Amino acid sequence: MTADLALIWPELILTIGGLVTLLLGTFGGDRQVGLYQLASLVTLAAAAAAVVAMFGTQASVFSNTLEVDAFGGFAKLLIYAASFICILIAPRFFKDAMRAEYPVLILFAALGMGIMASARDLMTLYVGLELNSLAAYVLASFMRSDDRSSEAGLKYFVLGALASGMLLYGISLLYGFSGTTQFAGIAQAMGGGMNNGLLFGLVFVIAGLAFKISAVPFHMWTPDVYEGAPTPVTTFFASAPKVAAMALMTRVVIEAMGPATAAWQQIMIFLALASIILGAVGAIGQKNIKRLLAYSSINNVGFMLVGLAAGTQQGVESVLTYLLVYVVTTIGSFLVVLQLRDTDGNPIESIPALAGFSQRRPGLAAAMAVFLFSLAGIPPLFGFWPKYLVFQAAVDANLLPLAIAGIVASVIGAFYYIAVIKTMYFDDKSEVEFGTGGVVVEDAVITASALWLSVVGYFFIPVLAVVSATAAAVLF
Repeated sequence: MTADLALIWPELILTIGGLVTLLLGTFGGDRQVGLYQLASLVTLAAAAAAVVAMFGTQASVFSNTLEVDAFGGFAKLLIYAASFICILIAPRFFKDAMRAEYPVLILFAALGMGIMASARDLMTLYVGLELNSLAAYVLASFMRSDDRSSEAGLKYFVLGALASGMLLYGISLLYGFSGTTQFAGIAQAMGGGMNNGLLFGLVFVIAGLAFKISAVPFHMWTPDVYEGAPTPVTTFFASAPKVAAMALMTRVVIEAMGPATAAWQQIMIFLALASIILGAVGAIGQKNIKRLLAYSSINNVGFMLVGLAAGTQQGVESVLTYLLVYVVTTIGSFLVVLQLRDTDGNPIESIPALAGFSQRRPGLAAAMAVFLFSLAGIPPLFGFWPKYLVFQAAVDANLLPLAIAGIVASVIGAFYYIAVIKTMYFDDKSEVEFGTGGVVVEDAVITASALWLSVVGYFFIPVLAVVSATAAAVLF
């Protein structure tokens, strides 16, 4: 037990830090919210340092229910970085409504996501997923005086409970027909031949996980929750949980369902194409920038699933690279949305209101254009590279029709990104008066993200290739 505890320092740090921050908030109330924010940021930084210190270590702990490896470490670093930024940007948005619970919820959600990324057992999978979900339901409805936020939290909770039930049913089937909840045992049972019980279990588990990554047709919660939740919370939903759920999906299908590749590959192909097409088509008529980014998220999940559908190490490497670029692009996009305010400080989310925005805030408009072009995968921006990698993985895995369909559908997606840029740069000025200036932290993250997504990111390809290959190799 002591040896196992020595290998899960990131989770221990988050647990202790979360409990200490919770106690501080309980006794100090909301008056010292800056102190709780600092405590949570230090906790996340310490957890990330622990992951880096153990990167390359590979060991199974707690009777093979958790795996400490480079794959989980890669995902955790992205999760902690996204969580760090989402805590950092919150006070300016919430102002007087900022409460002590916010950083605590983010910490416990990050703990759950870390467990998801390292799970090697269906029980730890479910514990991690629910720990993340319970915090997320509260975060979605964090603005109690805002009807949209309350509605977002309720919708997320009801639909999340439905997905959780589907996942549990799938887990019970896999356990019943394989006799174990461990991924290695399930893989052994599937290697001995698929039966209807295992097949139905596979389908229900993938369906439950597809809800967490908002893949079509389990995407219905995403636009409403993204629009209604507070913008820092939406930023969090669009980044960290996506990484955790995608990492979990990858580990489950490769490690637990590897022998049944022919069965789950068909499901992945459907989810990928449906997500790419519906994410693109659904975004075309949107007038709210957060809803548009929600459909963009669905669209990008589809591209990640193209890489996963390959079922190869190359495919997993492409998924990891895509996750990194996607997180940077998404956080940058939502930080721009966070700065869209009128002279009274009220958020502006209407796309038509952005008409002529480039003349008012040229730097912010340029950064948003970089993020949108990168999400569309238009070269020479760095967002093109991960799309190239996932399609290359699909082609090398003899899934040429999937790659062709994905490339054709990506053209549809480019339309609505370009439409927003056209509104900002070529339409006559709207009557909305925008406030000026942001905060140094937000401006610094936006600038760094935009520069990295220009051509600078290409210089990091050799390093990224080595890290992603090291992380993907442990699954094979």
